[in-house]
Amino acid sequence: MSEEIKFLPREEALQLVGAIQEEEDIHNQDRQILTVYNKDDREVCWFDFEELEKAVGDVPRDQKKEMIQDYILKHIPEWARDI
Repeated sequence: MSEEIKFLPREEALQLVGAIQEEEDIHNQDRQILTVYNKDDREVCWFDFEELEKAVGDVPRDQKKEMIQDYILKHIPEWARDI
């Protein structure tokens, strides 16, 4: 049985996140991921790009990047504080 993941409030995530970088998955080069780094340039977590696109739904292309970034900021796990 897995424990439910709790997320940071968006405002706290904004304080923590230094960058969101699009990268190739080293295990599957056909898969794109977005890696989240903190302000100390340490890797915090990552998100699968295709899953993010599904999560934000069908939005206009010019709004997609902003919607994905907002989704990520709302889904930074609480344990990221300790990295």
